[in-house]
Amino acid sequence: MANATCSLSIFVARPDTSFILQTIPHLVKVNNFPFEEKVLAVDTASLTGDKVYRPSIGTMEELRDCADKLLQAGVVDRVVDINYDVNYHNQMYRKHFGRTIRFTHNYKGYPILGSIFGIEECKSDYVLHFDSDMLMYQNPNFNWIEEGINLMEKNPKMMFIRPMAGPPTNENKSGKFEVLKHFGSRVYLINCNRFDKLLPLPIIWYSFRQKWINYLPNQLKTTLSNLTGKGKLDSWEIMVTRKLQETDYYRADLTNPNAWTLHPKDRSPAFIQALPEIIARIERGDFPIQQAGSYDLIPEAWY
Repeated sequence: MANATCSLSIFVARPDTSFILQTIPHLVKVNNFPFEEKVLAVDTASLTGDKVYRPSIGTMEELRDCADKLLQAGVVDRVVDINYDVNYHNQMYRKHFGRTIRFTHNYKGYPILGSIFGIEECKSDYVLHFDSDMLMYQNPNFNWIEEGINLMEKNPKMMFIRPMAGPPTNENKSGKFEVLKHFGSRVYLINCNRFDKLLPLPIIWYSFRQKWINYLPNQLKTTLSNLTGKGKLDSWEIMVTRKLQETDYYRADLTNPNAWTLHPKDRSPAFIQALPEIIARIERGDFPIQQAGSYDLIPEAWY
């Protein structure tokens, strides 16, 4: 599929308002690809899990204002709300999990239905997903998406591909990519039709407070949860990981040091203040030596 199409999909929610006007233009710029469309998926659901305790949570109005600015500036082509209609929810869960489940988010408040929505609503052959807080470097003479699509076309068992996690160390890895059997949901490129082959995913529950429930078969846990409204789902990436481990499919990380990603965990005012300079450095391919090989941004190395 030499002329395969690809869209970009990025989640945004209220805890992201303090940084998305910087991170999203940065991600669009460095990925430098003729995307069929660049979509911002807005999570309108009430905050749950640890998302409730994030610093600088904006209002829905502030989030919409940020999204509108990105749309007006041409950074994204479309802003769409994640579809929480009950019929859509049930239909998608039947396809992706083999049955309905009450919850749309995992125990941390990360959107499971939103992850499915990003794939299902994509009109292209491929979709590239980024969480809105991700940072990335790409050498202007390299295009990791092109490389990723070519590799996926040649390797039918490659379910996901992404750039190198963390800036490179001096150790050269052999081959074009590394094969991994665990999945990370912060950034991934997939062929939308191929993902259907991984379905249905196993339903995995996060530990129940009433310990005896943890020993029940999964189907029973799901039935109990649907009846009582209790229980918390584990992460979508854990469910995808389990399915990768049960099948011949795998995730691939490119070994080319010309593209790499960083994940900032910090949300402090110090981080927000330092962010423009961090982005400028990353775009130049410059990083503190302590950061080499580490995927999570090390605050004390940068600011």
